[in-house]
Amino acid sequence: MARFIFITGGVVSSLGKGLASAALGALLQARGYTVRLRKLDPYLNVDPGTMSPFEHGEVFVTDDGAETDLDLGHYERFTGVPARMTDSVSSGRIYMNVLEKERRGDYLGKTIQVIPHVTNEIKDFLSIGEDEVDFMLCEIGGTVGDIEGLPFFEAIRQFSQDKPRGQCIFIHLTLLPFIAAAGELKTKPTQHSVKELRSIGIAPDILVCRSESPIPQKERDKLALFCNVRPDAVIAALDLKSIYEAPLAYHREGLDQAVLDAFGIAPAPKPNLTRWDDVADRIYNPEGTVKVAIVGKYTQLEDAYKSIAEALTHGGMSNRVKVKVEWVDAEIFDTEDPAPYLEGFDAILVPGGFGERGTEGKIKAAQFARERKVPYLGICLGMQMAVIEAARNLAGLHDAGSEEFDHEAGEKRFTPVVYHLKEWVRGNHTVERSLRDDKGGTMRLGAYDAILKEGSRVAGIYGSTRVDERHRHRYEVDIKFREKLEEAGMVFSGMSPDGRLPEIVEWPDHPWFIGVQFHPELKSKPFDPHPLFRDFIRAAKDNSRLV
Repeated sequence: MARFIFITGGVVSSLGKGLASAALGALLQARGYTVRLRKLDPYLNVDPGTMSPFEHGEVFVTDDGAETDLDLGHYERFTGVPARMTDSVSSGRIYMNVLEKERRGDYLGKTIQVIPHVTNEIKDFLSIGEDEVDFMLCEIGGTVGDIEGLPFFEAIRQFSQDKPRGQCIFIHLTLLPFIAAAGELKTKPTQHSVKELRSIGIAPDILVCRSESPIPQKERDKLALFCNVRPDAVIAALDLKSIYEAPLAYHREGLDQAVLDAFGIAPAPKPNLTRWDDVADRIYNPEGTVKVAIVGKYTQLEDAYKSIAEALTHGGMSNRVKVKVEWVDAEIFDTEDPAPYLEGFDAILVPGGFGERGTEGKIKAAQFARERKVPYLGICLGMQMAVIEAARNLAGLHDAGSEEFDHEAGEKRFTPVVYHLKEWVRGNHTVERSLRDDKGGTMRLGAYDAILKEGSRVAGIYGSTRVDERHRHRYEVDIKFREKLEEAGMVFSGMSPDGRLPEIVEWPDHPWFIGVQFHPELKSKPFDPHPLFRDFIRAAKDNSRLV
């Protein structure tokens, strides 16, 4: 049966609970334990799938088709454990489940209340798969004191009481602000946060304190005394140059040992941190720099493309180079020539997105990369825009477009090279969708197989002719235009197993130009870079003077 570690946050949000959870999971793995990480979010959305990237950052997609919080990406990147649909839940999902049960009569006419019905639903979620691993790490989103988070805090309090003594511990992550005028770190916000936590029945076993500077021993002793934790359970979380140093930094601070001590595990297995030593070496000792332009529409918020940025870093590590990413707003190219903006880059990446805004700029970016022989990686919408560019400029389909941007395609206002996918095969059954469906969870989501063309560039990159990758989209390139596009030189080098859905396109006469309908960034890890990103950065390195 798993031991449970609950990670909560206090004082302010965005302190890095997800990163701390992921790093701790990696450290427990380094000691030989199996782990699974989960995220409980208090917002009322059923999942982040319908939330704007400006609201919530990227949506991370699991193999089994769940749209989840971006922290699950951290969990996967640090532990290599594939996330599942049962690793992410929100208040919206919990309340939906409760209300559906009430409508079915499952509660036998009882009055439905937060306690016990909502909290029981949360506890049932926490119990899923508890026999599969040694440690279950559960991060509670938001900050202690938030009204929407109260059912989750009550549920984990009850859960810890239901389990045998010593089966659950609590880690509280807080901020120690530095007051420059006073010249000292202030512990009072953390004291108040712990007081708030204890007022709802939860006493933290370990404090993780974010700080811009080292925490003096006097402050550590003060926190231990007033927050009722052991002095060696006050862990400093200092700012780092790279998130991938976090496992080593937390180990130096003794976080993993403090966790094992809290559970009474002795003697503790020695950790093997060779993997993370190698990751740190590759991060901090590059042999050059390459510049990559990300031409997107959510460039004001880098978290909107979090997994892409990290996958580029992984590709750089694999090639022993630092990847310098610059964010370029695709809308600029709607009215301006892209050349002055893109001429100095070693490679160009056009990511996914939704809606028409910025798409003409993405098309121009694809054209620039094709004509100037600059390495290009198009992901999801980035692939579709590359296909539309080829259709317009090389295949004679001058009015090529996408149904996503004009639902009147049936009236022939343009040629719908990209169309709304109404039917596809998942496993052994057919999935059907229409434009009138709800937006949430109605896309082609999760892992699907692709068959790669023998001798193609992508088959060489993968070292295989069959791969599975994660998808998140509701529009597809129409296969009926394949012949015209291939006559123009574009190769459809990856297809769905039934041959109906294009998965990958490439230009064989180009140094490196690949478009993929799926999201390869979701499977990349620092110790196991995704093959496409590894080879993309290799091509950028070949195209670079390595400044």
